Amino acid sequence: MVSKINENMEMEFKEILEELMINQNYTQTELAVLIGVKQSQVSEWLKGKAKPGYDTLRKMALNLNCTAEYLLGISDI
Repeated sequence: MVSKINENMEMEFKEILEELMINQNYTQTELAVLIGVKQSQVSEWLKGKAKPGYDTLRKMALNLNCTAEYLLGISDI
């Protein structure tokens, strides 16, 4: 059996973000408003075409109730 930390470390940023958004019932537009970016930027992240910068990643972690390390697939929290 694979532990949760190993599962998260095998996931890409876009998969982790999508899972968090689904679990917290956020649309792309809602998340974009929360963190101060355009909806199209969230769409690019979910497609794997771009990744957020430090400041945006910090806002995402705060608003999605997780750590930046979790978003990056480094930890399970």
